[in-house]
Amino acid sequence: MSAHAPIEALESAAAPATGALAGLKVVDLSRVLGGPFATQILGDHGADIIKIEPPGGDETREWGPPFLDGTASYFLGVNRNKRSMALDLTQPAGREVLLRLLEGADVLVENFKTGTLEKWGLGYEEVLAARFPRLIHCRVSGFGADGPLGGLPGYDAVLQAMGGIMSVNGVAGGEPTRVGLPVVDMVTGLNAALGILLALQNRVQTGRGQSVEATLFDSALSLLHPHAANYFLSGRLPQRTGNDHPNIAPYSTYATGTRPIYLAVGNDRQFRKLCATIGAPDLATDPRFLTNGARVENRAALKGALEAALAAFDGEELATRLIAAGVPAGAILDVAEALAHPHTAHRRMVVEMGAYRGLAAPIRLSRSAASYRRPPPGFGAQTAEILAEAGIEAKEAEELTQHGVVPRQRTHQN
Repeated sequence: MSAHAPIEALESAAAPATGALAGLKVVDLSRVLGGPFATQILGDHGADIIKIEPPGGDETREWGPPFLDGTASYFLGVNRNKRSMALDLTQPAGREVLLRLLEGADVLVENFKTGTLEKWGLGYEEVLAARFPRLIHCRVSGFGADGPLGGLPGYDAVLQAMGGIMSVNGVAGGEPTRVGLPVVDMVTGLNAALGILLALQNRVQTGRGQSVEATLFDSALSLLHPHAANYFLSGRLPQRTGNDHPNIAPYSTYATGTRPIYLAVGNDRQFRKLCATIGAPDLATDPRFLTNGARVENRAALKGALEAALAAFDGEELATRLIAAGVPAGAILDVAEALAHPHTAHRRMVVEMGAYRGLAAPIRLSRSAASYRRPPPGFGAQTAEILAEAGIEAKEAEELTQHGVVPRQRTHQN
């Protein structure tokens, strides 16, 4: 098939599910990033992910450019290995369809505003746990259901601000800075996937499902190492240190004769090796730099002395020499360079399916490897087969479509 074939052309040729989670059925009502990222992890490892979108679709389908066949790259990045159908859950008939889908499901994932499922008569504790005792319900939310901020919506950058992350990110003396990745959303997705796996293991032991909660607020706070640990012990507020590690030196970016490199020298032995490799062995015996504590106290002087020696080297070549010698170092690459790195190819970290390219699953299992069976789905692309599997015959499916319960095309709303 052509490397530029549209995504939809590949969907009918999906490979059979394999992997550690093959046979697991997940109904995914989540949108945007945290929930979809979690379910893509499960899907990569063999789970059957049924992505249920609202009539207007997952809004990240429009979060571009760039676009592929009208679908934004943001959506494509976290929605492979899924089948899609749309369902209007505001209609009673839509909720009945969902219940029929849940009859054969192991996991339900959702990130509705807290209380939405309960309002629809689909609360886990009130309804789903009794009707589907083995079902695992996973809710991704901003702040959880209760407490001072309970029920409020959460957004990655807002939680980076509220969770203390921005306060420690940025240059010394500069403004608090958002991390350039949706790190809170993605870690919340990882926590959701981990929680689902924990609940699945518990179900093996007890025969019963349970509710799993992953919140952006909790996840943001969980990322504060070592800053929270430092604060708990010293009582001193962490400060922004740019690329410098607050507890270790040399552990920062350093200029060379060409591109900058990052050094992450964690002990005195590594420091001596660094100094010898760059032709400055006297730095290793300088009283200001003898121990890590001394190097942290004299960080500015250390940086100046190191960069004076590093100016004679090509950054990329030196970083390769250093890490091969046991000194943690790496050239600072841009995204294109990182994706094109020979080790990226060796680790098979780029997945290609026709026109789709994405990042591979980073978890490797020796016997039950991840697999890439489906590119991200077109809106409602697998509606017919999903309904048929739920025992909904073609005539009923057509009626559901006519009444807008199961739309086949997106309804764009202002």
